[in-house]
Order: sequence, then C-alpha cells, then structure tokens
Amino acid sequence: MRLLNGAELADYIKERQLKQSRNLIQEYKIIPRLAIIRTGQNTVTDTYLRLKTSYGEDINVEVGVYESADEDLMALIKKLNDDVNTHGIIIQLPLENADQTDAAVNAVAPEKDVDGLGLIADFTPATAMAIDWLLVGYNVDLVGKKIAIVGNGRLVGAPLAKLWQGIGRDVSVYDDTTIDLADKLKIADIIVSATGMPGLIKSNMIRQKAVVVDAGTASENGKIVGDVADEVRDRQDLTITPIRGGVGPLTIAALFDNLITAARKSIEKKVSK
Repeated sequence: MRLLNGAELADYIKERQLKQSRNLIQEYKIIPRLAIIRTGQNTVTDTYLRLKTSYGEDINVEVGVYESADEDLMALIKKLNDDVNTHGIIIQLPLENADQTDAAVNAVAPEKDVDGLGLIADFTPATAMAIDWLLVGYNVDLVGKKIAIVGNGRLVGAPLAKLWQGIGRDVSVYDDTTIDLADKLKIADIIVSATGMPGLIKSNMIRQKAVVVDAGTASENGKIVGDVADEVRDRQDLTITPIRGGVGPLTIAALFDNLITAARKSIEKKVSK
C-alpha cells in the first residue's frame, strides 16, 4: 500500500506561507486576516475550526470566528465585506438553516471568497485544489486515466469535477444513489469519494492498483470518519489516503494559500488607487 500523506506535503507549504505572511507584516504592515462565520453547533465544524485557528497561529495569520443567528447572517457578511482589515471570509458549512447556504456563499465578496464557493469567486475551492495538489505531490498522473468522483456537493465533488474537466481529464461523477455504482467504480483508475456516507466505498468496488482519495467526512460515535470501508485499507495494491492526514491538512493549506493571495492583492489594490 502506498499512502498519500497530505500532512507531510502541508508541512512544506506551511513553511512557505509563514515566510509570505512575515513578508506582508514586515514590509507592508499587513497581518493577513481570515473571518469564519458559523451558525449553530456541529461536532465536525468544531474540529475544523480548531484546526484552522491553530494553522493560522502557526503562520502568523489572524483567524476570527463569528457565531451568527440566522437572521443576522447577511448583515454580518456585509460588515466583513466592508472591513478592509479582513482579507478572507469563510461561511462554515453546514449552516443551521441550509436554505441560506446559496445566498450566504454568494454574498461574500469575490475577492474575499477564499473557499471559492460563490458563483463568481476569485479563487479555486480549497478542497478541490488540495486534492489536485495531493495527487501532483505524489506524481499521480491524471492524463489518460479514468477518474470517478463519488459525490457532487459544492465543497468537493462539483468543484473538483469542474477543475479536472476544465483541463480535459476523463471524469465521471456519481453519488450514493447511482445504479450499479460498484460496476462503474471497478473500471476507474482513480476514485475520489466525498459523500459523507461512512463505509460507502467497499473493497469489491475498487480495481487492482487503483488510486483512492477519501474526502468524505461524517461524525460517527463522536469521531470523524470517511467514505472508505475499513476493509479497503487491508489491501496492499492500492495508493490511498490515510485515515487521518490525507486531504484535510492540504485543504487547510490551500485555504490559507488563497487567503495570503487575497491579502497581497489588497495591497496591489491600494497602490493602484
């Protein structure tokens, strides 16, 4: 088995980002600042907020977490859009009221939408970028390969399919309701799963020597789990993300890469005025 260790790659990226943020602080007196907006309580959300806050501290980036009532959400987004000291804004999903999701992510100013979820965001979505980085970092060639993406959500599946289809890759998108999903996955060289359904991807769905990226997240018995069944990890022929430290660390790294870019662009905007 070959592990796709995203945490290892993220460490190298973090070193570069620390140098970049130091440069912004020392040369331009600008501290990159990320605002994260959440509504309601969610165990998975709590974990990701801790990870993002800790990562920001490591690279000299300020991270502010804002808890909002549903009725105050749009006003808070506008306030942060107008704040020149806030360079990036994340709407932490899922929102307590899922019906607000489209309006909320599209209300974030495109130049501050570092999660890349809005229709006219200036940035590539962080998780899609992270998965692309992960495969490039381990020399997994997508050219000429059959790629299956399971899950078509706004955070992972949809933006990743758009990214890879945009550069001409052979991508098919499925979900947990796809008829004969196992048969369709068996012909794929690369499988990326992001449904949030624990144990969905079983060993008999995966061809020999395939590449498997588990980007699914769900809470089960108080633990964050992925889409890949435990039995899959007994196979020695696969190239696969580990249970922890696969896509997650690189997603956070990609997010902060977008943030640092946003902070730098804010300087260029001031200079051009």
